[in-house]
Amino acid sequence: NWDEHMELMFDLQVVALQTDMTRVITFITGVDQENRTHPESGTSKSWHGASHHGNVPAAIMDYNLINTYRLGKQAYFLDKMRNTMEGDQNLLDKSVVVWGSSMGDPNLHNHRRCPLLLLGHGNGMLEGNMHIKAADGTPMANVFLSLMHKFGLKNNTFGDSTGEFALSV
Repeated sequence: NWDEHMELMFDLQVVALQTDMTRVITFITGVDQENRTHPESGTSKSWHGASHHGNVPAAIMDYNLINTYRLGKQAYFLDKMRNTMEGDQNLLDKSVVVWGSSMGDPNLHNHRRCPLLLLGHGNGMLEGNMHIKAADGTPMANVFLSLMHKFGLKNNTFGDSTGEFALSV
């Protein structure tokens, strides 16, 4: 089942980071066009079907239920990271976890203003406990360019970036 699969994949990621097998993991929790349902979320609609909500309030709420449920599984991973010590710090404090979506408004297949969460402190590079709203038209690549600079990479651009995105207030 999806819950068990997520926990197993998160467990493997923590072990890979803990044992220094890797420092970078890319993980997709579902394919955009999948028709998997998550009845535990409170709706029987599929994730993809619910994403095309037609701006109908009840349908938007179904999509919200599914996304809240799926994002809630991230808590398992974050707890594992927080409870895994590496030297004098936990793995979450030493890491940056990026959680996002490729769609800002999936009903329109809009790729602008996509939600993006940065979790962890990246060895002190990220302050945390902030909500920063990007100005309209800001490419998500600006956040990645800023992260690259914090990691010491000297790239001037990344993807369709137009400059750095302030990761502090």
